[in-house]
Parts: sequence; C-alpha cells; structure tokens
Amino acid sequence: MRVRPPVVRRLGAAIVAVVLLFVASCAQIPRSGPVGKSTDESAGNPNAPVFFPVAPRTGSSPEAVIEDFYLAGSGYEDDYAVARQYLTQASSVAWKPDQRTLVFRSERVVRTGVEGVFNYELDVAYSVDADGVATQMPEGTKESIPVTLAQVDGEWRISKLPDGTAIPEETFKVIYGAYPIYFYDPTFTYAVPDVRWFIKKKTVKSMTSALLGGPAPYLKGAVVSAFPSGMKLARESVPVVSGAAQVDLSAKELTEASTEDRLRMQTQLALTFRSQPDVINVELRANQDLVRVEDNGSVLPPVQNRNVPARQVAISNNELVRYENNRISPLPDMQSVAGLKPRAPAESPVSQSVAFLDSTRSTLYSMVPGQAPRALITRRTLSHPSFGLQDWVWTAGPGAQGVTELTAFRPTGIAQGSTVPSVTLTPSWLAGRTVKDFRISREGVRALVVSEQNGVTRVQVTGIIRSADGTPKELTSPITLQSSASPDQGVWVSDTTVAVMEGSASANVAPELLSLTSTQPQKLAPWRGLVSLSAGNGSEEIYAQSADGIFQRLGNGWSPQLKGPTDPSFPG
Repeated sequence: MRVRPPVVRRLGAAIVAVVLLFVASCAQIPRSGPVGKSTDESAGNPNAPVFFPVAPRTGSSPEAVIEDFYLAGSGYEDDYAVARQYLTQASSVAWKPDQRTLVFRSERVVRTGVEGVFNYELDVAYSVDADGVATQMPEGTKESIPVTLAQVDGEWRISKLPDGTAIPEETFKVIYGAYPIYFYDPTFTYAVPDVRWFIKKKTVKSMTSALLGGPAPYLKGAVVSAFPSGMKLARESVPVVSGAAQVDLSAKELTEASTEDRLRMQTQLALTFRSQPDVINVELRANQDLVRVEDNGSVLPPVQNRNVPARQVAISNNELVRYENNRISPLPDMQSVAGLKPRAPAESPVSQSVAFLDSTRSTLYSMVPGQAPRALITRRTLSHPSFGLQDWVWTAGPGAQGVTELTAFRPTGIAQGSTVPSVTLTPSWLAGRTVKDFRISREGVRALVVSEQNGVTRVQVTGIIRSADGTPKELTSPITLQSSASPDQGVWVSDTTVAVMEGSASANVAPELLSLTSTQPQKLAPWRGLVSLSAGNGSEEIYAQSADGIFQRLGNGWSPQLKGPTDPSFPG
C-alpha cells in the first residue's frame, strides 16, 4: 500500500495565493455600473475569493492525479472547468460536482489491490449537500471515496467517481459562507432562519433553489413555506438586474397562487436575499414575464428575530420576583410560594403564567395571577421549565424505566381542579441520554436541547411539529452544534445563536456562544462561580449569576449587577 502525504501540508501556499488574488480583485472589480447592469451565475458577492487550480501535469502518477483533481475541485469557476480536465471525456460529462461537498481535515490516497482502483480516505469535518445543508462531524469521522482511473493518450485520468467534491477545511472557510434562508412558522407570523452553506460567489441562485427545495430535515414539519411543493425555477439562473432579483418560477403554480401567497413568496425571497449586497428587491416572473404582486393589507410582514421583553423572573427570599433595570419588584397578583422554596422560574412570553421547580428540582409547578400554585408533574429530577408562544410549558426528566421524557403542559385558562392538557414525547434520538436543559426558541418552532450520556454532552436544535391547534406532536431529528466544553445549560440569544456553559460554584466558568452561522464556538470571558445563565436580545444582554450576585456581559468582561435575586430568566 502506498500512502501519499496529507494534502493539508501543502495548503499554505495555496491559501496565500487565494488571498493575494482576493486582494487584487477588490481593486479591480467595480462596485457599481450603468443602469440595467445584470449579474447572473455569479450573483452574490462579486469580491468573493476565487481559486485558480493547477491543470493536469504530464507524467503524474494515479495518486497525484486524484489529489490534484480534488484540489482543483476548489476552483468552481466555469463549472469546474479545470477539475474536469482530470476526468475522461465520459466521466467529465456525467460528473455533478454540486451534489455534495465533503470538507476534510486530512486525506490520503490508498491502493485497493485492484488495478486502477483507489480509495480517497478522508477525515471528514463537514458534509454539505446540494441544498447547502451542512452536517458537522466529530474528529475521526472517516469516509472513503472510490476512484477508478484509466490511461488516456498515455496519461492517467479518472474514469469513475461519485458525484460531488472534497475540499480541505481551510479552503472551505475561505470560499463558503453561511446564509440563512427563511421559512414561516405555521401561522405565518414569524420568519424562521434555516442556515445553509453556499459558495460565496454564487449565492442568489443557490439560495433560491434551496428555498424551493423546502426546509432542512430538522425543520421539516415544524415550518411552512409560501412556495407549494413541486414549484421549480423556470430557468437555471436568477439574474439580478438593477438591484432586482428576477425569480422566474413555474408559470402554472405561480399564476394560480392567491394574492396572499404571492406576497408571502416575494417576502420569503426578500428575507432570504437580505444578506446579498447586490439585491435590493425581488421580482416574481412566469416565463420571464413580470407577475404583479399586490399588497391588499391582509398579509402582515413576518416578525424576524423576535425580541423578548426586557424583564426577567427571578427568586428573592424564596418568592418569585420581577427583575428589571437592576431592580426587583413583586410579580403582580401572585400568591406566596415561599413554602415550596422555588427554583428555576420561567415566565410565559404571551400571558402572565409562570412555572418553577421545587427546592429538590423534582416537581414542576405552574401559577397564574390570583390562583394557588398547581403541581403538574413529579420526577426524580426535572430540567428548567420553558414556555413557548402557545403557552405550553416544557420540562424533561426520566419517566418509566428511566426513559427520558419531554413533557409539555398548557395550564393557562384551566380552572383549579381541572385536568391540565399535557403531551409526553420520547424521541428515539434521546434514548439513553439525560436532558440537562430544554429551551423553546423565541418564535416557538424550535428547541435547544443539552443532553448527556456516559459523560459525553451534546448541544442540539430540534424542530417542534404541532397539530393544527398548536398541540405538540413530535420532535424532529436534531442538528448538533459543536461546543468545546461539556455544558449543562443553555439559552437562546437570538434566532441563530445560543449561549451555553457548564456551571460551577467554585471554578472559573467561561460561557460559549454557539451559532448556526459559524463552525467555531466563541468563548466569553471566564468568571468565577457562575451557576446560571440567561439571555435577552443579543449577545450584550447575557446575564450570569454566582454567589456574589448577577453579572451582565460587558465587552470582554462582566459587569456586576444586583446582589440577592437568583435564577434570573427572561420570558420563554
């Protein structure tokens, strides 16, 4: 077996070359043009870095041809024209590079013992599908790409290979970017981001195709689209003319759509293109003819990145209190709960309902103004309660035979002594795991799940599938966010970012920001003894609590706030 040295050792010069080309291009590419200027295939970031790969070299060995071919896969210009030179004529025509991108940490070419057949063995960091859905892989994840070569005019060329490309992680970070495309919650009230990864220079067409293809697997069933299933682009481009993205769609579906649906389609595209500097507005077209989109006032624009109220609910002297502007005040019209020694309080974002755990964190209580607290469930241990926009309050804990259960209750409007509606879910992907924290997102269609099994922690985001009346039915298979620590709690910071940490009353604790738009966690400044975490609207409204009081994130440090209240939590 012959093993070639990893290609990543040779990347330094390549990356430098890309950066130099990028800097040079910034000076040469005009930022504006005459009225009517059109961009087509490259609509997106015109200053995005471009790789100019090396063409096949005379006398290269099969191993070198394979390595150079996959390096050339970073050169996406002209439909991967240079990379196709490494293929036989038949495979060059058949190869579909956009179907999948494997991003690797290291690679090697391995002989199989069959003449002309090799395996390109990768340590895979990410896998990106044709619609830009990225899956992060733990270090040590291996995948082999079978490659067959044949001689053409005395030179080795690739005659058989799977569709897709494989590029080094360093290259991926240069030429790919994370972009949210947008769907709606089932009521069309909120815009829900679905982050995808696209080549920076070809984003508008990629975004449109991904949007028409529907949500990522972890959001299917949890979100909806204004575009009906089966609607396609009528042409394989989305030109941008004088700032207008011209989206040419299937004529039948578009013309038969209602006035409201067409407006929602246009709005969905406009939200998706917001990150594109050359797109100012969106035109819907059928067979290239402009389709009129009317706003009769019946469709409200969706709320993007929903804000939470500025107040927090907290505990002071074993009572529930309101914590706002660094002051505490009683919750209005709430009975005393001092005898229950409450912990981990939560407040509904849409009503005056509150929930909390008892001192042993084994019983969940809910309460509304004017009524006594009501016990909802008792388990050996329960996670911090969390409310959604439909006023369901969630917690997690071990059920029968220790099986992890996620239970939601809707106590609002239910008379004392009446049965509170509840739903219990046991997703298969949580089998054998202990849920440390479970928090509903601000728009209510996703949940942050922090769980642990055999000392290994996962931070995941799942979608919540509901029935028509809002009752939770199912949780989708989640995506996993990479954390450098082993957090035991987490909170939403925005619609694409969460903060997590592993609390400790005695050690320095450094919370982390994990973003759906980044592959790397961002560590915040450490602070001694942080045991609980809360977050308002954005990364500057992150609060943490220790025995010395409450602290708010300030720049690269922490600013002392009030001492006394504990377990602060924003509504949700």
